[in-house]
Amino acid sequence: MIIIDGKKTSEEIQNEIAKEVEAIKASGGKVPHLAAILVGNDGGSETYVASKVKTCEKIGFGSSLFRYPDTITEAELLIKIDELNNDPVVDGFIIQLPLPKHISDQKVIERIAPKKDVDGFHPSNVGRMALNMPTYISATPYGILQLLERYKIETSGKHCVVIGRSNIVGSPMSILMARNAYPGNCTVTLTHSKTKNLQELCLQADIIIAALGKAEFLTADMVKQGAVVIDVGITRIKSDKTKSGWKLLGDVKFDEVAPKCAFITPVPGGVGPMTIASLLMNTLKASKGAVYK
Repeated sequence: MIIIDGKKTSEEIQNEIAKEVEAIKASGGKVPHLAAILVGNDGGSETYVASKVKTCEKIGFGSSLFRYPDTITEAELLIKIDELNNDPVVDGFIIQLPLPKHISDQKVIERIAPKKDVDGFHPSNVGRMALNMPTYISATPYGILQLLERYKIETSGKHCVVIGRSNIVGSPMSILMARNAYPGNCTVTLTHSKTKNLQELCLQADIIIAALGKAEFLTADMVKQGAVVIDVGITRIKSDKTKSGWKLLGDVKFDEVAPKCAFITPVPGGVGPMTIASLLMNTLKASKGAVYK
């Protein structure tokens, strides 16, 4: 059984990007620039965006952070998006979700120019992904693909069961794992809350991607010997055994599932750290015009 180290892999990718940025600077090229918009003061979002800005500085990217109170109007936010769309310094930008209830997430996402949508949420980029065209794949699915590739996990001809059908993880993963590429070429079963024979399907799976957001849902009796298990879930629960008073759990009951696996991702330290690496890879692509010529 091999535990997939997402933290180490993310650091390796960041180091690779940093070397490329050094080469860009040495040749007098344009330094990649990532911008972020943060609305309100949600603690989790604050931490997440701050880590992105810090990592940009570490690898040599330019970065900008635009903060707004949760009273900002939808019209005002759309104006800012238009400004970033037309700013030649900014190669890509993200808008930290969720947004306040009076602002439409979908309207905001659709306002972002596809060539600067490094989160990969714009319908144009989702469509390009489905057609296996060059695009920005959203951070979590892209991170999972990187882990499968860098650990040289065989996917061709395998049966992949995806648990959860969210637009952010489950649905795109089902498309990506079925595409004619590596990682890919799987026979994919996309399951969800209405799936009746989930245990039976999981027991047939060579690869399971658990992304439903339910702590320790996947148990040993649902996993066959030698399977690859990718745990996307993250649930914070109270714990009297940690200094913080909280413990992070994945969608997989790790201690009992891991011994049956060929490969498995832990929580924390698995898929999570790969999201920032994916975002940086997309921003580098944007700065080079690698997707939209």
